[in-house]
Amino acid sequence: MAKNDPFGFDMSVSASKKKNPRGRRGMSGAFETSTRVCDHPGCEEAGKYRAPKSPDILDDYFWFCKEHVREYNLKWNFFDGSTEAEFSEQVENDRVWGRSTKPFGKRSEEQRAWARLGVDDPHQVLGENATRNPGKNAAQQGHTRRLPATERRALEVLDAKDSWSKAEIRKSYKALIKVLHPDMNGGDRSQEEQLSEVVWAWDQIKDSKSFRDKD
Repeated sequence: MAKNDPFGFDMSVSASKKKNPRGRRGMSGAFETSTRVCDHPGCEEAGKYRAPKSPDILDDYFWFCKEHVREYNLKWNFFDGSTEAEFSEQVENDRVWGRSTKPFGKRSEEQRAWARLGVDDPHQVLGENATRNPGKNAAQQGHTRRLPATERRALEVLDAKDSWSKAEIRKSYKALIKVLHPDMNGGDRSQEEQLSEVVWAWDQIKDSKSFRDKD
């Protein structure tokens, strides 16, 4: 970087070393510029080697001389105080790098949230080019046109086809409302969530330019 940088930034390695308050670290792990005294009781040697204070506090350190850091490390036990069940859980978790697999056929909270917006795949929010392609198997699924993911989802909710006119889809919408609305079912509100989906689906279709208004 130029010396006359108008912003005053210097990202060079040498500048970083100058600003590093912990000093330079040697090949042995020692911080050669450390001015600390060994934390071992009664030891007056320089504390050039750091060691975490506990498994729960890995960013706070004791500083020891070479002899006492070796002694400390030999006694170190990350699982000290853990039960056998906690130890087994940690081992199983580490086998998959902390990212356990999700069960098939069961949607996560995030997937359910996307589904309420009519999105089956979060990548669909990338835009029109990512959502209007029905895929290679579209013909086998009975699709006759390319639609945004929200409208495709709306048709599924309304049990309609993409070849229908807007008036035909509206008939299907009204039929579902009659089945699901509490006023049509003696006040039964057990299907309100499904009713909300149907109302949402019709909102996507009624203002859409993808469907003709009349036959």
